[in-house]
Amino acid sequence: MNANVLIDPLTRVLLIENDPVEATLIQGLLAGNDSNRFDVEWVPDLSCGLDRLSNKTADIVLLDLALPDGKGVAALDQVSKAAPDALILVLSAKKNEALAQQALQHGAHDYFNKDHVDAHWLPRVLRYALERKVAQSALLESETRFRAMSDASPLGIFVSDAEANCIYTNAAYHKISGLTLEQTLGTKWSTAIHPEDRQRVLAEWGIAARQRAPFKSEVRFLRGDGSVVWTRLNSAAMDAGRMLMGHVQIVEDITSRKSAELILHGAEEALFEEKERAQVTLNSIGDAVVSTNLEGLITYLNPVAEKMTGWPHEDALGRPLEDVLRIVDGKTKEIIESPAQHAINDNGTVKLAKNCFLVHRDGSESAIEDSAAPIHNRDGQVAGAVIVFHDVTEAKAMALKMAELAQHDFLTGLPNRLLLVERLSQAMGQADRHNKKVALLFLDLDYFKHVNDSLGHGVGDLLLQSVATRLGTCVRATDTVCRQGGDEFVLLLSEIEMQNDAIQVAEKLLAAFELPHQIEGNELYLTLSIGISIYPDNGTDANAVMQKADIAMYHAKDVGRNNYQCFTAAMSLAERTH
Repeated sequence: MNANVLIDPLTRVLLIENDPVEATLIQGLLAGNDSNRFDVEWVPDLSCGLDRLSNKTADIVLLDLALPDGKGVAALDQVSKAAPDALILVLSAKKNEALAQQALQHGAHDYFNKDHVDAHWLPRVLRYALERKVAQSALLESETRFRAMSDASPLGIFVSDAEANCIYTNAAYHKISGLTLEQTLGTKWSTAIHPEDRQRVLAEWGIAARQRAPFKSEVRFLRGDGSVVWTRLNSAAMDAGRMLMGHVQIVEDITSRKSAELILHGAEEALFEEKERAQVTLNSIGDAVVSTNLEGLITYLNPVAEKMTGWPHEDALGRPLEDVLRIVDGKTKEIIESPAQHAINDNGTVKLAKNCFLVHRDGSESAIEDSAAPIHNRDGQVAGAVIVFHDVTEAKAMALKMAELAQHDFLTGLPNRLLLVERLSQAMGQADRHNKKVALLFLDLDYFKHVNDSLGHGVGDLLLQSVATRLGTCVRATDTVCRQGGDEFVLLLSEIEMQNDAIQVAEKLLAAFELPHQIEGNELYLTLSIGISIYPDNGTDANAVMQKADIAMYHAKDVGRNNYQCFTAAMSLAERTH
């Protein structure tokens, strides 16, 4: 299907009203509205309404709670079951307002007094109710995608708010901690930590939190069934400018690695008295293990070490450790001295410096973390060293991905509201220093909902991506294009001279959207309603500037769409009178 014109809005309304006079009035008010087309069908009682909904869908159901064959919330419950996707608004007389309030608690989206219905107010109520439902559906879809992605992660995720109370945990965290989502929500992140580790970890956490520094630690989790799981914690603050939004923790189950370290601590007896059993154990664990003699020549590699280094056991035996285990600094790319030699010299366990990479035999690199410990002979003398290491590339990539997702829109890849607020604050500070101005343009896609309704959400998502690309061609590289959510976008223009600079961009945007979007064989036309506010002319803080742009955008929609409006004080007065 080709769409060469704007999608014509048509809203299907089912009116269930016993009073013919009231029904005729409401039908007339909706039929006479020019900006929204309503297809209103009237039935006089509940049974007819339920029969109608069983055969035909409706976008909105207007329901009288005083029907002859169904009254109050009982009637509402039947309609909600028959039309789970419809927007249900309750018709109520002023004397029955308490009943209408009760209906809201049972799932009605809103109610209005039949005594105060007019041709201007009723269509606006229906329009804004539909827009609110679309926005809520888009938010729910975004949250569902995020949860599906995070639940697919093998790493546990624990997110807390600024007061350190849990607001989200993923499936991997539930498996590691033994706690359900309901048991974690509202708790502190330290709830699952073993009591014997808790005091130490909280002290380390306090230091990192005061310095706003990343926090890392290895701790035991005590599960509800009494079992203990060793974990590695990686935590970082979620900041919006200078404001702390909370923390996100990545939790990795390192029980197998800790088990390997316990085995290696007893390696003296295991190597000489139970060599075969030790080798089977080392071959089975998830971390790489390499051992050397006192001269630094390799005496053993387990299968994980063979895979990570690219050296088969037979080729590596007897070679200097540096030939097989080539470790470089992540920044300088210079070779780092093997921790095994440090362990032998110091006769103690040592850890590899952070940000180190293992160079594979074929030249590829992977980020690793490791530790080395000395091996003692029967007489207690140092006889070599054992190195345990593992690949942390996935954990680092996941941490970077989580940081990216926290500040960018999943569908378009554009900055989200969180990143916009941060960049707006920076632009305002820079404008003050350079005696410039900052412009904020709020954009709403006119009638975008009807693309989703007629062509499907798949086409709608592709259209949003096309819109994001086109917006980017209309601004400078130093400006920011943000997706606010749903079909709303925001443009941040930094360091402008005057309001006219923003107006020129708005006119450029309107001209750019005169061309159709080519989406899967469809030519889709969209127009924009644009609201403009200027810092510091219209506000001296980020919230004020954003609010004024939002008010101006809705004013642009009210005066006919496909235009821009610059904020004026009169708009604020008009907003307060609605």
